[in-house]
Amino acid sequence: MLDVAFNSTGNKLATASMDGRARIYNVFTGACIAILEGHEDEVNTIKFNPQGNRVLTTSNDKTARLWSVDTGAELQVLEGHKDEIFSCQFNYEGDTIITGSKDNTCRIWKDERVVTE
Repeated sequence: MLDVAFNSTGNKLATASMDGRARIYNVFTGACIAILEGHEDEVNTIKFNPQGNRVLTTSNDKTARLWSVDTGAELQVLEGHKDEIFSCQFNYEGDTIITGSKDNTCRIWKDERVVTE
């Protein structure tokens, strides 16, 4: 396990793992709600958006991915970093993402594109 996060209401827990997968659990039952598969290397970080309906993961595969909490579906792949991504965060509205990479850059993502580097 490389990272864990609770959603804002505390009823869901998300985990990031070295096996290239992330998982979402129901805290009260312990049941795995979704297994998030798509990264090609270990998943370094995982964050819920403020609304609790999306999860963001980052990986050594140089991508960040946005997922649906309810279905586990991959919604978007954020590509552009030249090295592993080790940090991410949503803004308070949940409509903008920032990622930090070993390539010594941060990228701000909004509406499926890089706004600034």
